[in-house]
Amino acid sequence: MNPVQDSLSLDIVEDSTIPTMLTWAEALDFEVEGAWQQVFGSKIHDYMSGKINKPIRVLSLFSGVGGLDIGFHQAGFTIVEMVEIEKQFSETLRKNSEPGHLFEGANPVNIDICEYDPDHLGKIDFIIGGPPCQTFSSAGRRAHGVLGTDDQRGVLFREYVRLLEKLKPEGFLFENVYGIEGAQGGEPWREIVQSFSEIGYKLEYRVLDAADYGAPQHRERLIIVGTRTKKFSFPKPTHGPDSIGKFPHESARKALQGLTDPKESNNSEGLGGRYGHLLPEIPPGLNYSYYTEKMGHPSPIFAWRSKFSDFLYKADPSTPVRTIKAQGGKYTGPFHWNSRPFTVAELKRLQSIPDNFEITGSVQRSVQQIGNSVPPQFARVLALAVMNQVFGIELPASLPLLRTGEELTFRKRKREKTVTYQTAANESKKSVIKKIHQEFVIDGKIKKFDLSNGFELNQHPAGKFEIKGSSVRNRLVIKVTEVAAKNVSNMGKVEITAIRPWEFEFEKIRFEYKGQSDALISICWKALELYLSERNFKNDLVQLSGYYQYESNLKIKFEFDSKINRKSVWALLSRAIDEGIIGKSLKYEDVSEILEIDSNELVKFMSDLRQLGFEVRNSNTNSQIPANILLIPYGFPTLNSRSVQLHKSVS
Repeated sequence: MNPVQDSLSLDIVEDSTIPTMLTWAEALDFEVEGAWQQVFGSKIHDYMSGKINKPIRVLSLFSGVGGLDIGFHQAGFTIVEMVEIEKQFSETLRKNSEPGHLFEGANPVNIDICEYDPDHLGKIDFIIGGPPCQTFSSAGRRAHGVLGTDDQRGVLFREYVRLLEKLKPEGFLFENVYGIEGAQGGEPWREIVQSFSEIGYKLEYRVLDAADYGAPQHRERLIIVGTRTKKFSFPKPTHGPDSIGKFPHESARKALQGLTDPKESNNSEGLGGRYGHLLPEIPPGLNYSYYTEKMGHPSPIFAWRSKFSDFLYKADPSTPVRTIKAQGGKYTGPFHWNSRPFTVAELKRLQSIPDNFEITGSVQRSVQQIGNSVPPQFARVLALAVMNQVFGIELPASLPLLRTGEELTFRKRKREKTVTYQTAANESKKSVIKKIHQEFVIDGKIKKFDLSNGFELNQHPAGKFEIKGSSVRNRLVIKVTEVAAKNVSNMGKVEITAIRPWEFEFEKIRFEYKGQSDALISICWKALELYLSERNFKNDLVQLSGYYQYESNLKIKFEFDSKINRKSVWALLSRAIDEGIIGKSLKYEDVSEILEIDSNELVKFMSDLRQLGFEVRNSNTNSQIPANILLIPYGFPTLNSRSVQLHKSVS
C-alpha cells in the first residue's frame, strides 16, 4: 500500500461543463486571449488582497528566481523570506523585492540552507520550495545514472525537514523532478515520505504537467503538499484533455503575442555554428531525430536516441513548448519556429513569468534562471488550491479537484506524439544537405594532415601525417603514417565491424598505422569521422556507434606489434574494450584490477586518453559522478573544438 497516495483525497464530483478558465475569466473580468497569464496573476492578487484580513506568512526555500514565490504571492500569500544559495539568483530576488516591485517587503537571503537559522522569523504559516534536483533529473541520468541521495544535493530535503520541524507551519509544498520517485529503486523517495510523515504531516502527492494548468510549456514535476490538520486534494487540470470541457492547451504563439518582433531589434540571427544550418529544415515540433534513419531522412547524420531530446528542438507554435532547460549547449532548444534562439523576453512568456519581473545578469545567466524556475501560472493554481483548502479563504470561482484514483493522461499523450512527429517528418520536404567541403576521399591517393588542438584534421601540404583511404573487397581501409617516422617498423591495426546491420557502404572498416606517435589511432578515427560526415551518413562517431548508455554497434579489435608495451595507452585501451570497461561507471580500484595496473598508472592512462581526444569522466569533469567513480564512455576519440569536455581535466 502506498503510504502517500491513499492518504488524503476529496471525492468531489464536478457537474459543470463550463471550462474552469472561463468561469475564472468571468469572475475576474478578463479575456483568455493572448498572454492572459500576465493579467490573471495581477487580477488574482487584487481579488485576494481584499479577502485576507491577516497575512498568511510564507517562507520560501531553494527559491531560485522565484517561480513558486510569484504564484504564491499573487494568490494572496505574504512571502516573508526567500533563501537561495546562488548569488545571481539572489540578486534577481533582491531586485524584485525593492519598493514598487513584485516582492516588495520580502527579504531575500543569499546563504547555504545548511547554515540558515529561522529564529528571527516568528510564526510561519506555510513553507514552499524545491531542493536542487540534478541528481534525480534526466541530465543526471545521462551523465552517470541516477545518484539520488548518494550526492550531497540529493539530501538537501533533510534541511527542508529540519526547518519544517522547527517552525511547525500548517503545511508545505515541495516541488521536484518526477524522476525522484524511481531513483535508486525508490529508496530516496521512501526516505523523503517517511521524513515528512514522522514530523506530523499528512501528505498528498502527484506528478503534474504545468501545461495542464495554463502554462504554455510542458513541464512535468512531482508536487508534494503536506498538512498538519487540513485535508488537501490537487486541483483538476484547467487545460488539456483532462480538463472540464477539454479546454485547449495554451500555444507558444499565443503566449508571445504583443512582444516586439526580434527583426525590429536586430536580434533575429540564426543559430550558426556546426549544426546551425540543420535547424531550418527541421519541421516545428521535431528535433535532431528528423535527421535519423528511423525518421526516414534520405541522408541521416544522427543515430536514433543519440542526443538529448532538446538537441536542435524547434518549438511548434500551435502547442506548448517542451521544458525550457536551465543549462545546455549552443544547440539546446527550444528554438523559435523561425529557426532562431528565443529572446529572454520570449522565454519569460513561455515560462509565464510577468513581463515586469526583472531578471538580472547576462543573457546566458538569465536563461539559466528562467529554466530553473517553476512556471508561475502552474504555481498560481496550486497556491489557490492551498489558500482555499488549507486556509479556508473563499475563491472568486470554483477550482474543481481531482478525485481519489483519478488518472491523468499527459504521459499517454506524450507517447502518442511520436506518431505525430513521424507524420510531420514524412510530410516535410526532404533535401540532401549540401557538402561544404571534401577533404578526405577514398581514392587511394595520399594526403597530408595535421591534428589541431581541438582534435580536428586540417589538410596541409606540410602535414605531419599521411592519410590514404581505399576500398578493398567491401572493406574501407584507412592508412595513417607519421611522416617523421616512415622507416620505423612499429605498426598496428584496428578492425571495426558492425554488431547490427548498418546502411554503411562498407561491411568492415580497417585502420593501419605506422610511426611512433600515440596520436596515430586518433587520426585514423578522425579520418573516418570526416569521411562519414562529408557523405552525410553519420554526423560523428557517436552516431555510428550509438550513445554509450545503449549497447554499442561497433566491435573494435586491436592487432598489435608483438613488441608493444603492455602498459601503453593503446594496449590498455584494447584491454579495456575487451573486458567491457568502456561505457560503464566503475570504481577506480576495480578498473585498476581489471587492467592489472596500479592507481598511479591508471591516472596516467586516463590523462593519456584525454590528450588523444578520448572522453574520460570523473567527479572533476561531471559533478554528478562520485569521487571514486571513473567512466570512459567510448572506445574512440569524441572530443573536438566544440566539446564541453574539451577543457576539463580529470585530475
